[in-house]
Amino acid sequence: MSEHPVPSAAAREIVTGGYDTHVHIAPDVMERRIDDLSLARRFSEVGLAGFVIKSHYLTTAERASVVRAAVPGTDVLGAITLNGSMGGMNPAAVEIAGRLGARIVWMPTVDSRNQRSSTASDLPGSKPAMWGALQADLHAQGIVPDVVEVLSSDGVTVLESVRKVLRVIARHDMVLATGHLSAPEILAVVRASKTEGVRRIVVTHPEFTSQRLTVEQQQELAAEGALLERCFTTPYTGKVSWEDLFANIRAVGPQHSVLSSDLGQPFNPPVEDGLALFADRLLAAGFTADEIRTMAVENSRRLAADPKNL
Repeated sequence: MSEHPVPSAAAREIVTGGYDTHVHIAPDVMERRIDDLSLARRFSEVGLAGFVIKSHYLTTAERASVVRAAVPGTDVLGAITLNGSMGGMNPAAVEIAGRLGARIVWMPTVDSRNQRSSTASDLPGSKPAMWGALQADLHAQGIVPDVVEVLSSDGVTVLESVRKVLRVIARHDMVLATGHLSAPEILAVVRASKTEGVRRIVVTHPEFTSQRLTVEQQQELAAEGALLERCFTTPYTGKVSWEDLFANIRAVGPQHSVLSSDLGQPFNPPVEDGLALFADRLLAAGFTADEIRTMAVENSRRLAADPKNL
């Protein structure tokens, strides 16, 4: 018997047609629960439209196009994360990813100043992020990429290197995701992205340990037009309580949230179950099927949509 919960039929129905816009799957530089081809087939079986492949270290757009060809009917999308392995705040890398059809550009995660300098601790009993061990191993070998900065030394002004990236994102109409930036960095980058013409913005897991954005900060970002990403793994692995996550969604409004799983770790539930398991939790907490569908399907499809169809 599985050690993980099994989604209900009702939850499966609610999230039918949705995209999981944040999954970590093989091939990757860390052990993963499932590979991209197998996951594409499973998504088709459970009625999900597709997923976005995220890696902290690799671009995934070219790989996604191969999976789409191999598994017709599941819309697999690529992305890029602007950590040291991608050259940091590298507009050339973003341009190439955009030409290959990448849908999401994540601001730095493991190499952001916020993540590198964070002293926040997980809640007791939580499971640590898998990339932590890899980062420690790289650093032990003396492989320490420069911190990828987004603000100037005044802590306010968005760097021109960031604006160049934002202009590439806007030109290809990709989605900006804020990675592991701090709240002040996120707000500054979100505002700059709007002036540079970026149309779709996601605040990456605002409840994550190194971020923990307040309700007021989340409401301010929602007012700027950003969607707040609620990742299943954040509460499931104990980095935030379910009650606090639900309270944040209610305070900001379901219409301003998008659900994703952030799954793929060997010790976590099957990736294709993530959205439905999230739906079951939300139903039990009193959210309506319509509210959940807005977060899991309508908002995820808006992020995944081909720019030509917007």
